[in-house]
Amino acid sequence: MNETMVETQVTYTIEYQGRFYIIEHVPARVCKETGERYFAPETVECIQDFIKEGKKPVRMIETPVYNYA
Repeated sequence: MNETMVETQVTYTIEYQGRFYIIEHVPARVCKETGERYFAPETVECIQDFIKEGKKPVRMIETPVYNYA
C-alpha cells in the first residue's frame, strides 16, 4: 500500500485523570488513505505540558455524557 502523508493541523483529544482535554491546531502528519495521525516528539511533550502544568485554556466547553447500555 502506498501511503500519502500530508502536513496539517488537527484537534487532539485526551482523557487524563477523569477529565477530557481538547487541544486545537496541533501540527501533525496525516495519512490520506487511513487517517492515521503522526506527531513529532516535541509536539507530544508540549501537549503533555499543557495538561500537567494546568495551563489556562483559551475557552471552556460543557459536554453531555451518556450511557450506551
